[in-house]
Amino acid sequence: MRARPVKRRLRKRAMSRGVQTHAWMENALMHYVGLYVDWSAMTGITEATQFNRRRWLERLVQWCDARGLSQPEELTRAVLEAYQRHLYLYRKDDGQPLAIRTQREMLKPLVGWFKWLSRERYVAYNVASELVLPKKPMALPKVVLSVGQVERLMAQPDVSEITGMRDRAILEVLYSTGMRRMELVQLSVSDIELETRTVAIRCGKGRRDRFVPLGERACHWVERYLLEERANLMVRPDEWTLFLTDYGTPFELGHMSALVRRYMRRAGINEGSCHALRHACATHMLENGADVRFIQVMLGHAELTSTQIYTRVAISKLRQVHTATHPAQMKHDQGAASLLAAIESEAEAEAEQESES
Repeated sequence: MRARPVKRRLRKRAMSRGVQTHAWMENALMHYVGLYVDWSAMTGITEATQFNRRRWLERLVQWCDARGLSQPEELTRAVLEAYQRHLYLYRKDDGQPLAIRTQREMLKPLVGWFKWLSRERYVAYNVASELVLPKKPMALPKVVLSVGQVERLMAQPDVSEITGMRDRAILEVLYSTGMRRMELVQLSVSDIELETRTVAIRCGKGRRDRFVPLGERACHWVERYLLEERANLMVRPDEWTLFLTDYGTPFELGHMSALVRRYMRRAGINEGSCHALRHACATHMLENGADVRFIQVMLGHAELTSTQIYTRVAISKLRQVHTATHPAQMKHDQGAASLLAAIESEAEAEAEQESES
């Protein structure tokens, strides 16, 4: 039930593609794409990752079909490098090139596909094994909100209106926890523990679960929303999603972004949306002395493994660090810069996916 907003978005995209009857869809390579995506599903890959793998591999098939290529063995290393060059030279409708990160994301499924083709003996060897992917960029955040800007943002929702406390609670939770937009819309009422001031983020990016602290101020607004407002928004008595729209349904990702963006514009912040608060949470805690490793745990950083961090940091200790360093309730080094760059990379990926959809 938690993944419903994501699934709904993927179904809409799939339906929009389903009405198309392009000739390249009949290319024999599509059979192998389908087998690979089905195999990916059996290995536990998330639905969103399956969608992206199929999406980018279909783009490759379309390019191959225009050049008369229809069998896996016809795709040599030279062909794959030509496709990589095509992506590098490609220009979008606005005349801009594809971001380096986007080029990399488009090529990664290709590498995995050929590894699978080789293992299943559909090709003699993996010609993509020597493909050099574009180097992952290390871009620092474009939007870094000051504490003053965040406080001005928090004051924008009119809590006397029916949805004002909900909107204030949404902003506070994003800033307090630094969670991703996808993780926020999937929260259920049972994921919030007000007594211990913690949030259970289940099936986050990469299907990783984690517990994170929830600041005292955020707890206050979530509690008010639950006690005074949520029942008025409910349409179905069995709906347990925490934040509900004006129509009593779970938020879509785009709807959540639009809500946060609207309040940011009212506060005079002309760039950014949900991810800007993720940046702000990490930046302000780092500036107040939090160890970058604690921030990595809190944000569910993709580079972490259970043996490196998760098994070493208890939620009680993490809560102490949060209380001591998060500005809502009370020096950058190389590791901090890498962390902020990783957050910015996530934001760019979201933007590119929305523009391509």
